[in-house]
Amino acid sequence: MKETKRVRRALGLAVMGMSLLGCAHSAPSASPPPGASPPTSGFAIEHVRVFDGARVIPEATVVVRDGRIAEVGPDLAVPAGVERIDGRGETLLPGLIDAHIHLRSPEGLTQALAFGVTTELDMGTVVALVPGLHRASADPAHPGADFRSAGTFITVAGSHGTEYGLAIPTLASAADAKAFVDARIAEGSDYIKVILEDMSEFGIHTPAMSAEEVRAVVQEAHLRGKEVVAHVGNAAEAKEALDAGVDGLAHTFFDAPADPSLVAEAARQHAFVVPTLTILRAVCAHDAGQELLQDPLLSPVLTPQNRAHLGLRFPSHCIRGGLDVAKGTVRAFAAAGVPLLAGTDAPNPQTVFGASLHEELALLVDAGLTPVQALAAATRVPAERFHLDDRGRIAQGLRADLILVHGDPTTQIRATRDLVGIWKAGVRFDRAAYRAQIEAASRPVAETVSEGAISDFESGLTPRFGAGWQPTTDALIGGDSTAALDLAKEGAHQGHGALEIHGTTLPHSQQPWAGAMFFPGPQPMQPANLSRFKSLHFWVKGDGATYRVMLFSQASGPRPHIQTFTAPSSWTEVELPFSDFQVDGHDLIGIAFVAGPWAGAYRFALDDVALR
Repeated sequence: MKETKRVRRALGLAVMGMSLLGCAHSAPSASPPPGASPPTSGFAIEHVRVFDGARVIPEATVVVRDGRIAEVGPDLAVPAGVERIDGRGETLLPGLIDAHIHLRSPEGLTQALAFGVTTELDMGTVVALVPGLHRASADPAHPGADFRSAGTFITVAGSHGTEYGLAIPTLASAADAKAFVDARIAEGSDYIKVILEDMSEFGIHTPAMSAEEVRAVVQEAHLRGKEVVAHVGNAAEAKEALDAGVDGLAHTFFDAPADPSLVAEAARQHAFVVPTLTILRAVCAHDAGQELLQDPLLSPVLTPQNRAHLGLRFPSHCIRGGLDVAKGTVRAFAAAGVPLLAGTDAPNPQTVFGASLHEELALLVDAGLTPVQALAAATRVPAERFHLDDRGRIAQGLRADLILVHGDPTTQIRATRDLVGIWKAGVRFDRAAYRAQIEAASRPVAETVSEGAISDFESGLTPRFGAGWQPTTDALIGGDSTAALDLAKEGAHQGHGALEIHGTTLPHSQQPWAGAMFFPGPQPMQPANLSRFKSLHFWVKGDGATYRVMLFSQASGPRPHIQTFTAPSSWTEVELPFSDFQVDGHDLIGIAFVAGPWAGAYRFALDDVALR
């Protein structure tokens, strides 16, 4: 028996989190991130050392107008009306390009830009997000890096990338390559990525694409003018990818030292390699994140979620080779003239957007590249190989994606971390405001909750504390599941009110969800200290299906802590200890009761929701 007036219906008013390919999905912040500084008539950086993407100019002036580099030279007269920036003791670089990330929301682009990464090359994301991320990043005033994406990668049933329980379309045979490539391009893929890895370097074996299937995909992609990047994990897979004619390898292999014939073939084909040494270090050594956490130049710009993520352990461990083997392979590729591109595979465990690229640069130098070669791997080379002809260099007419750093990274690579200024398309990123927002988010939680009862729904949806209840759905990741919240007149143990949650989870998103979210803080997405309580208690009845409770904390960010419950046909008491969620409750942001990841109609009711 429901009231006739619908309380609320929405498609995703609350933020939820998910993971794909082992990567955390970054949820948008509650308020818009600090943006770019207001545009001026232009600016000039004077008396500055310039790395233009290929060579070092000891001292020059760079003039920017209308988002483009207007002039570069040693003795330029600065035009009237432009801002003058003294660059003595500093180095101007092209904006950095991370050639291997997995993006989940525009917030990841903002994090990248805060560390001087002005372009992100995504190697697989939730495809429904791609159009929106393209639109957001294309705006010069948007406070985030520019964005290109492989969209949905191409793989076969049971292969790496399908093991996370998400709906990944898979290739059935080589005959399907044309239709499959066309579908990826129609979805918005800027280039094509294929998965060859069989996971044998981790001591397990999964299906992998056949040589015939890889060749067919490469042929169809090249006919349509698209680059093909291959995900490989061992030397045999790298050889298979090169034999198929791929344009580049998304990782270097680390199971065995590079065979000279394979290196020579990569050089002959002019195929590029993205070593991703940072993620290999995380997999094989488990300490990659600590270096960033302890760096005084990077640590203050890491969010609380970044800090927690850098402390995670990778779920698998290499059993053959390792980082030293991979570094040797990088040295061999570099000596043979194989183009190397800097990439991080963020945000896998112990990697984060932006900051991890500075670690990758240091690892490339450790592997034998000169600082200038490493800088080229993060600027000019990826721009050339991904046909981003308007960036990656400091030259007249190009886009003014620039970073200004203190010191000389062309001799000391870690100087890239000492950022003085960041510009995307000539618009300066307000890094001070971004840091202020991080400092505010890092302060101890001020809202301490002493009241245990949340809602008995006798008088409506208004809770005893917190910002209230809202519908939540997978609209955030492109889904169209629905959620409606109604007030029922009959509650548990003859009560006069309950919250009825119903709708449909639809399979169009890669992990459907829909339901209700309670925000315990004073405003949505603000944390509350619930540490005096040990468990979540509620009464439930419904359609007999299994549902989920998701707890979101400030420390873990968008990655939820999940427990399940069943909604039987009669009112049943449920108690879920915080310890089962592996949280202590001191910084909870949201408590969600949702259907999914299965698809279908759902209906359940809650009553007497409380903390104990």
